Amino acid sequence: MSEYRAPPPLYHSPPPPPPRHPLNWLMLLQTVLLVVVAFALMRTWLLQAPQAMQRQQPPPLPPLEPVVPAGNLAEDEKATIELFRQASRSAAYVTTSALARDSFSLNVLEMPQGTGSAFVWDSDGHIVTNFHVVEEGNRWKVTLADQSTWDAKLVGVAPDRDLAVLHIDAEPNRLQPIRVGSSANLEVGQKVFAIGNPFGLDQTLTTGIISGLGREIQSRTGRMIEGVIQTDAAINPGNSGGPLLDSSADLIGVNTAIFSPSGASAGIGFAIPVDVVKRVVPQLIEHGKVIRPGLGVSVAADPVMRRLGLKGVLIMNVAPHGPAQAAGLQPTRRTASGGVELGDIILAIDDQPINSADQLFDKLDSFNVGDTVTLTIVRGALTTAQQQLQVTAKLTAAE
Repeated sequence: MSEYRAPPPLYHSPPPPPPRHPLNWLMLLQTVLLVVVAFALMRTWLLQAPQAMQRQQPPPLPPLEPVVPAGNLAEDEKATIELFRQASRSAAYVTTSALARDSFSLNVLEMPQGTGSAFVWDSDGHIVTNFHVVEEGNRWKVTLADQSTWDAKLVGVAPDRDLAVLHIDAEPNRLQPIRVGSSANLEVGQKVFAIGNPFGLDQTLTTGIISGLGREIQSRTGRMIEGVIQTDAAINPGNSGGPLLDSSADLIGVNTAIFSPSGASAGIGFAIPVDVVKRVVPQLIEHGKVIRPGLGVSVAADPVMRRLGLKGVLIMNVAPHGPAQAAGLQPTRRTASGGVELGDIILAIDDQPINSADQLFDKLDSFNVGDTVTLTIVRGALTTAQQQLQVTAKLTAAE
């Protein structure tokens, strides 16, 4: 009889769980401890971080000064504003035009020639400007500070000094004559103010300092103007003829030229000193031209003296009945043998050295007709009879 075997179970019961190992509990405990420590460190950092960041930030900016209202200006600003208020009433600008006939219609047209600056000289309506402002025209208009415009007539010109005087028939209450100062005691570095019409912008104020004194510029006639004031106040086309003022609002010069490769202000402007203006303008008003004191001589060109190796100014001719003849000055002569006998050479006037013809005439311009001057001369130059003398001469009006 065969052995009976029970059939296999239809499913397997799960195996019994493995026995718990003590290392698993240790790892769990370590993990919990790490989390607790990390949390504690994070909490400490979060509490201390703001203080650390605050310590690392730069110190706070100092408090701002209170804003000063715009009306409370500095003293130098107030002085400049007041200067402009006073002096601008004397400033003017000139429009120059020329009448020309149209070649097609034969109508007479007024052609603009340019504008410039000017200023009121007196309550009679005399207006001072530059010669080069008016020279290209035959009609002129003057616009005053109150914007009234007046037809002007030309009173007189001094091309050698680049000065001119116009006249307008304005009521005296519209005319504020400029205050005239002196240029004898100017100093490099002192403040100056220019009022003018640059690029057609009238009543423009620019400021600067005196950059140099005793400069020379060439006039329209080619003669040098000496003793000119150099300034860095902006002088542009249209400023010509306007006033240059000191800090007292007194006229010290007439703006006349700029040095600039581009034709605009480059910080180098020039003004005719007012002491020259004070001598020239009254003569233009009275005579229409400058009545110069003269010696009654003609002189050699400067290159002649350089070729001869001599200093001073050589007298070529002496006018009959003039101051030089009365003083006994000798002209240059041709000798019987065909040679040349040099005339007297002027070395100085009133002990002021004379080294060129321009210097001679400039020095004479500083005197008045009727003044007596002392001349230091050399007679018999380049001969064995050469001697130095002093003679006096009474100046008369030059022709």
